[in-house]
Amino acid sequence: MSIELQTKYGQIDISMDVIATVAGGAAVDCYGIVGMASKKQFKDGIAEILRRENFAKGVIVRQENEEVHIDMFIIVSYGTKISEIAHNVQSKVKYTLDQTVGLAVDSVNIYVQGVRVTNA
Repeated sequence: MSIELQTKYGQIDISMDVIATVAGGAAVDCYGIVGMASKKQFKDGIAEILRRENFAKGVIVRQENEEVHIDMFIIVSYGTKISEIAHNVQSKVKYTLDQTVGLAVDSVNIYVQGVRVTNA
């Protein structure tokens, strides 16, 4: 599936995987994010941290009518305020998709799949 954007020069089709990868890249740049978790969820009670090439596995992009909704599965760092991290991720993902793809996102839903203690 893809999302179609109509411009004055013609039509642009953007793959859902491209949108998911851009959104995942924007999310992991935020402070307090350890990484993306798989949307397939836990195996043996452990959330797997996805590498950069697999960010699309931790993001679901849905298009309902003319609205675009994004569900993100993240792992946060221990000792950080989860509500602030979630708000920062929502803002950055919306801004990044608007600036890089030209896509206005209606909602970014954050699902915290785990908390990791980082060894610093």
